[in-house]
Amino acid sequence: MTARRLTVDAGAAGTRLDRWLAAQLPEVSRARLQTLIDDGHVRIGGRVVKPAHRLRAGEVVDVEIPPLPPETLEPEPIDLAVVYEDDEVLVVDKPVGMVVHPGAGNARGTLASAVLAHAPGTAGVGGARRPGVVHRLDKGTSGLLVIAKTQAAYDSLTRQLAARTVTRRYVAIVAGRVRPADGVVDAPIGRHPYDRVRMAVRPAGKGKRAVTRYRVLERFSHHTYVDARLETGRTHQIRVHLASLGHAVVGDELYGRGTAAKAPIEFEGLALHAIELAFVHPVTQKRMEFGAPLPPRFQRLLSHLRDSGAMQRAT
Repeated sequence: MTARRLTVDAGAAGTRLDRWLAAQLPEVSRARLQTLIDDGHVRIGGRVVKPAHRLRAGEVVDVEIPPLPPETLEPEPIDLAVVYEDDEVLVVDKPVGMVVHPGAGNARGTLASAVLAHAPGTAGVGGARRPGVVHRLDKGTSGLLVIAKTQAAYDSLTRQLAARTVTRRYVAIVAGRVRPADGVVDAPIGRHPYDRVRMAVRPAGKGKRAVTRYRVLERFSHHTYVDARLETGRTHQIRVHLASLGHAVVGDELYGRGTAAKAPIEFEGLALHAIELAFVHPVTQKRMEFGAPLPPRFQRLLSHLRDSGAMQRAT
C-alpha cells in the first residue's frame, strides 16, 4: 500500500477533487483514481469524500494506493464444492472466507482462480480476471453460485439476471425480533454519501432500484432466522436492506456497528447463506434448481439460539 499526503494550495480552491488529484498524481489513471475515491481510499481530514467535492485551500488530502492485482489470473488448484457441472455451467457451494474474484488485498486464493484451474476453458469468458463469474457473494457469505463455462452460457445467464428470472434464496440470522412476519423492502441502494466503502438506502434518483422479499422462519429472544429472496442484485443488498429495518445480519461489522449484530458464540463470517439457486439452462432451456445445506457454522449458531431460548422459557 502506497500512502500519499497532499495539501491543497490557494490556487486550487474550488476545484473538483477528482480533477485535482488527476493533476497531482499523473502516474495514476483517471479511472483508477475514480475507483480509489469510490472505495474510500481518499480522505480529507479523515473523512471519505465524493469525487465532486470542491476543495478548499489548506485541506490535507490523504490517498491510499493499493497495489494493482495482476492483469492475468493464475489458476490455483483449490478444492471446489461442486454441486452440478456440465459443458456449459458449473454450480458451486462457496465457503465462507473465500473471495470470488481478485481485488485489492485479495490477489490469491479466490474462487475465480480455483475455477480457472478446475475448468481452464473458462479463461476469457466474461473477462480475463473473472472467468465465467456471472454473479458474486461477499467474502463472509457462503452458498450457491453459478459459473458460465462458455461465452454463450455467460450471455444467457447475465440476460436472465437482468430479466430477474434467476431465483436466489438466502437464509440469514439477524439481530432483533423481526416484525411483521413477512414483507418487501423496495428501496434504492447506492454508495453511502459519506463512507464510500459502504452502500446505503438512498433517496429516489440517488441509487438503483433494489427489491428484497423476506419471511420470518423462526424468532428467538434477541434474534430472528429469516428467508430472503432477491428480485434485484445490488451490492450488499440483503445486508443493507435488513440493516435499514434495524435488523443487521449477525457478524456484519460493516452494517451492524455496535453490539447488536455480534454473534453470541464464536462465529466466522456473516450469518448469511445462499441456500437455493434456480435458472434456465442456457442450452436445454430446462429450469434447473439447486440447494445447498446449511454449513456447520450456521447450524451451530441456530442450535445455540434454540437452546438459549429453551433455557429462558424453562426459567
